[in-house]
Amino acid sequence: MQRVHPEGFAPPAVPLTHGLRAGDFLFVSGQVATSPDGTVFIGDFEAEVEATLDNVEAVLRAGGATIADVAKVNAYLSNSALFARFNAVYAKRFGDAPPARTTVVVNFGHADVRVEVEAIAYLG
Repeated sequence: MQRVHPEGFAPPAVPLTHGLRAGDFLFVSGQVATSPDGTVFIGDFEAEVEATLDNVEAVLRAGGATIADVAKVNAYLSNSALFARFNAVYAKRFGDAPPARTTVVVNFGHADVRVEVEAIAYLG
């Protein structure tokens, strides 16, 4: 197994690795909207989703994958009222052939986080 850490990303503040390549699979840990120094984004929800997906893509690139290689996404929202807004941004990013996805509403441990996305890419 190979741990994946995008260049310029701050080390995780919790015990995890940003990504892990295992055989033909790349597992991307849940990403939130943070800047490279680890500061959590606060502001417009659509911008938060874009930044979250940017971080997912950065881990994918660091592990030798692209968004087109993603087979499964798990998305977490802080409020079900955000679902349609999340879908609008997500659909633009993943296009006409989106991966399998599960979306659940959760209570995050950080008050400013409203979305988290994890992914599994197939590289075989």
